[in-house]
Amino acid sequence: MRHPTLLELASRDGIQLPESLVSEWPPQLSAADEKGWFRFQRLYDVARSVLRTEDDVRRLVREAAEDDVRDGGRWLEIQVDPSGYGARFGGITAFTELVLDAVRRTSAETGLGIAVVIAANRTRHPLDARTLARLAVQYAGRGVVGFGLSNDERRGVTAEFAPAFAIAERAGLLLDPHGGELVGPASVRTVIDALHAQRIGHGVRSVEDPALLEEIVDRGIALEICPVSNVALGVYSDLTSVPLPDLLAAGATVALGADDPLLFGSRLAAQYATMRAAHELDDETLAELAAMSIRASCAPYETKAALLAEVAAWLTTDPMSATMTP
Repeated sequence: MRHPTLLELASRDGIQLPESLVSEWPPQLSAADEKGWFRFQRLYDVARSVLRTEDDVRRLVREAAEDDVRDGGRWLEIQVDPSGYGARFGGITAFTELVLDAVRRTSAETGLGIAVVIAANRTRHPLDARTLARLAVQYAGRGVVGFGLSNDERRGVTAEFAPAFAIAERAGLLLDPHGGELVGPASVRTVIDALHAQRIGHGVRSVEDPALLEEIVDRGIALEICPVSNVALGVYSDLTSVPLPDLLAAGATVALGADDPLLFGSRLAAQYATMRAAHELDDETLAELAAMSIRASCAPYETKAALLAEVAAWLTTDPMSATMTP
């Protein structure tokens, strides 16, 4: 969500926002402990609460796409937990259909390819996750490409969500749970062994277990690395400490992402810019990062081929005249 949109929608409905989402935005976060995560989650829920109408949801999707296009994005996969909105929008099925319709219209208007990953919530009962998995399967091939698991890794028992992921796996959906950010490599091991993760939200702390990282590389499991998020949540002290070079040196497939731009104040292109500056990455490395994100996506084969060609063209273009940010 854009910050001006948050302020506008809150003002429209008389919603009182905390100063950390108004004059002190972006908020100062450090969620490495339970208290910090509670603060982050509270702000997240406050921001979600301003979505009151179908037009609000459509606007959110459209603006997210417009911002990604402005940053050089060509394909966007958004993760959505319908259970967080179902009560306000006529149930989880109705909300999912609303999001998918918004995605179709926005994609046609902006030219950005967009797909949806339905995500369950670790803080809810695993049976709820099975319901969401069946929902994801219902819309497989109609805009939904994957199934995930989000929220605080320290909550719930990850392995208990295995039946839900089995439902999604049988339908051929991408299995994309969060793991290995606030909790160390053991969290990554669990989502691989119990949930059969094919792509991992974060997974950055797999670098702490060389044997695990080697297995991730051998299996071709992609890691969605969000550097600014990692620092904001206190996982690493600064951007130079984010172990992107170590992951790349090990041969890991990495897709840089912005995680939650509203709360972290940083969008897609900024992740490339900050990692270039922090680790002195050259153009070839940035281009390979972009290419890896494309290969790890659920985009159709023809789309991937076209996007990879764009990245290759960027790499051979004079940087002073290049218009595309990989």
